Amino acid sequence: MADSPFIVVHAPGFSVTYTLGVDDDPESVEDVDALITAPDGSQRTASLMTHHRLGEVMRRRTQTGESAHGLYIRIPDLVIMREGGLAAATEALIDLFESYGLDSDILPCCEPDG
Repeated sequence: MADSPFIVVHAPGFSVTYTLGVDDDPESVEDVDALITAPDGSQRTASLMTHHRLGEVMRRRTQTGESAHGLYIRIPDLVIMREGGLAAATEALIDLFESYGLDSDILPCCEPDG
């Protein structure tokens, strides 16, 4: 686990703040929330999850009864990754924004605190 639950990574054209759980390892985390900040201060959210972790969540919901007993999952800002870790998450975000642009609606906008 990192010293802080928040890890800021600077990427070309934006910064991303990852929120880690108590037991999360930045090198292998498979489910992490992110706040992306553009140079103009606009912000977007992302939930990055490996396909392995997504399967675990779906199986758990089958048992808990959530989401019609695991029939579906709805996460508006979900980005599914093949491998875990903040390096892979950052690479995925860089590629998304290079492909679609930081001002696209590829990920939901949020209002900055203030």
